[in-house]
Formats: sequence, structure tokens, C-alpha cells
Amino acid sequence: MTFSLRKYTAPDFTKKSFRTASNAALESAPADGVAPSGFHAMSIFPEYFKIDGKWLLAEESRMDCVPVYRNGKIEVTEFRKLKKGDSVVLGRSEDGNEGIYVHTGGFLEETAKCREAFAFRQNRSRETAFSRDYDELYEILRHDRKSGKIVWVMGPAFAFDHDAREAFSKLIANGYVDALLAGNALATHDLEAACLHTALGQNIYTQELQPNGHYNHLDTINRVKQCGSIPEFLRQEQINNGIIWSCEQFHVPYVLAGSIRDDGPLPPVIADVYAAQDRMRDEVRTATTVLCLATTLHSIAVGNMTPSYRVMTDGTVREVYFYCVDISEFTANKLSDRGSLSAKGIVTNVQDFIVTLTKGLGLSI
Repeated sequence: MTFSLRKYTAPDFTKKSFRTASNAALESAPADGVAPSGFHAMSIFPEYFKIDGKWLLAEESRMDCVPVYRNGKIEVTEFRKLKKGDSVVLGRSEDGNEGIYVHTGGFLEETAKCREAFAFRQNRSRETAFSRDYDELYEILRHDRKSGKIVWVMGPAFAFDHDAREAFSKLIANGYVDALLAGNALATHDLEAACLHTALGQNIYTQELQPNGHYNHLDTINRVKQCGSIPEFLRQEQINNGIIWSCEQFHVPYVLAGSIRDDGPLPPVIADVYAAQDRMRDEVRTATTVLCLATTLHSIAVGNMTPSYRVMTDGTVREVYFYCVDISEFTANKLSDRGSLSAKGIVTNVQDFIVTLTKGLGLSI
């Protein structure tokens, strides 16, 4: 059976309730970075705004930001980027009466197989069987490799294991990675592994601790800084393996967002949190599949940036697939508590996950 995206069903704006609804109220921002009182805040769902009698879809949305009417379009803007005089949409109702309609059912299946009020095992936990999720992921990734954009959000756990590094490198080499969002730790320990075969001083294959191994990541950072850049470090040290090397080799952009706990950090790590947020959103705003693996804070951050839909270049609206993979049920389910209601959790060891996923895509490790 050929995989196909779920069809998007737009609201029927010929209905009387939409035709007779008032236009959305607009008010100028009183100062830079300040929205007028009563501003509307965005969700993850497709949202339409009635302006001069016409319903407009916010094409590049982001949760907890504000809709601004500019140049005939609805632009979704972070509060910190508002400029005095911007025309901000006002209104807190979402049913269309105030010219604001939040469309939650655009990607719903046509039939519901089971809607019982009482049923066991409705949440996703360590007892959940995820076989169907893997099968779905294989199809989604094959589809979006050709017709979408796949963004990965990764914690440092991948750098701690030889096979996980190899598996993800194969995904990069075969076109399944269009952007990588991470922190200083993933890159540091991946480069440490490439150069010294350890991560935090532990051999990435045998898991044996090395003498003075706790210096290894610091030595790696220091050496990269001596070289002046990661590409120059890779060249001088003759590195030919790993996640960061593969990103450089296959021209996959990676954004390393800084943290208060960072060692070093590496030269490309972005210390300004808002600059890092902007660079992350640059990649996320065109993503069609997002996979967040073993990093709670980065997962929540990217979840807040990722709507449930994407408007493609041809004007069609498609679903954005969002997965959170973690050994902890807390992390895998946390995104729904933070508004990312379309996120699907998979509770498993991420190193095993990436190896299984890569093999399932037919790639040898």
C-alpha cells in the first residue's frame, strides 16, 4: 500500500456563521516588544483571521506568538520582535465570531474506530508497543526525504554509543537529515568520540573508562578552539567519521544552542539564547517532520516553535509529523503539557531507536 499524507480539510467559509462573523479587531502595538491589551495568542493549529471580509490563514505559525496583519497577510511574530505601530489581532474567542477561527479538525481521520468513554491503555508508556510507530516512521521519512524537510533535535546520548553514531551518520549520508538542532554537548562528545574513541572519557564501544578520561572532552574543545573552527579541526585531525563530520561532509546545517552549563563551548555554539532561538526557528519554519530525541529542554523549545501544519510552496496545507523519543515517560509526554498536542511519544532507549530505525530503512550499519 502506497503511503500518502492525510488530507487537509479546510473550514467551509460559505457557512452563514463565517459569512456573518465580524472582521478581526486590529490595534497598533504601543511600543517595541509590547502587544496591545487583549492580543490574540497563537496555538499549534491552523488559525484563520477575517480581514476586510476575507478569511486569511496564518501560513507560518508558532505557539504563544501574536498575529500581525502586514502587507495583506497574517504574519506570526514573537513578542520581542513586535515593532511600535504593528497591526496586532485582538480577541480571545476561537469559534469565528470575533473573526478568529482555530481549526482543530483539519487532519482528523474520516472515521473513529473506538470512542468508548472508558478504556485501558490510552496513554503512551513503557508498556506501549511501538511497532506501528516504526512502520509509520519508515514511510514518513521515505516520503519526506523526497518531498519534505526532516529536522532532528538531539541530545548527547547518541555520541556515547558507537552504533548510534554510525546509524545517524548513515541517515545523514542517505538524505534523511535536512537539519540538526542540538547543544554544545552532542557536538563535543561526538568530536571526542571521533578523535579519541571516548565520550566523557568512556570508550564508546567497550564502555571502559580511560585513564584521565574526564579530560578528554575538555581537550577536544580546546583543540577545536586552537584550530579556530570545527571544519579546520576535522581537517587537521584527519577525522572521517561521526555525526558532525557527516553534517559537514554532506552540507547539513546544524544549530548548536548554548546552555548555562556548557563547557568551552565549541566555536559555533550560539551563546545568545534569542539568537539561537532565531536560528532554530529558521530551520523549523519549513520542517515537515521533526524528531526530538533524548533532550527535554530542546524538545520543549522546538515543540513551541512547531505548528501542526505547514503551507507548502504550491499553497497546499499538510500535516507536520512530530515525534519525541526518550527513555523517560516524563519527557515523552511532557510536550502535550506544554501545548504541543500533536507530538507523539515513543518511550525507548534512543540509541536502540536510531539503530532500529536505520536498519528498518534498509541501511546497513
